[in-house]
Amino acid sequence: MWFWGHLAVAYLLYSAVVRRQHRRPSAGGPVLALAVGSQLPDLIDKPLSWGLGVVPGSRALAHSALFLPILIPVALGITARYDCSEVGVAFSVGHVVHLLSDLPPQFFAGEFTAAAYLVWPLFDQPEPRQVGSILDGVLGYSVGPYEWFQLGLFCLAAFVWYRDGCPGIGSLSRRRLKERGQ
Repeated sequence: MWFWGHLAVAYLLYSAVVRRQHRRPSAGGPVLALAVGSQLPDLIDKPLSWGLGVVPGSRALAHSALFLPILIPVALGITARYDCSEVGVAFSVGHVVHLLSDLPPQFFAGEFTAAAYLVWPLFDQPEPRQVGSILDGVLGYSVGPYEWFQLGLFCLAAFVWYRDGCPGIGSLSRRRLKERGQ
């Protein structure tokens, strides 16, 4: 899934859960943490694979559910220490949503080995696509119905985000004004 697809799925889920609690998505940190969490697996694994060749494919270390027992307690611990636990929860949700939204269609057809990345390094990964660099990896993807579906999801998420009051934008502009002394 492309980055905008991960972001869309994470935000739509987050917004639905928060609204189910009869609240609006928070105006700052949680939404930004959700966005970072929804991108983190690719920000770690793609450079380690495509750029450095350290891990066997673009879904390895940070895409493994075995990474979660380390990452989530650290995120929750740090944010609890600074009395912003909702930020840690949003970050964790974003990360988990990324892993689940990467499940390929073959998985849902009963080919469970397609999700072997979720338990890397316990199971071998499929033969990785040979990519010379990160730029080659991005430019080498083809655009098909699945990519258009993701773009549609992103447009829907952008609409929902706008209806939610553009959470995250206000906190960035307020912080910038404080830094300028205004």
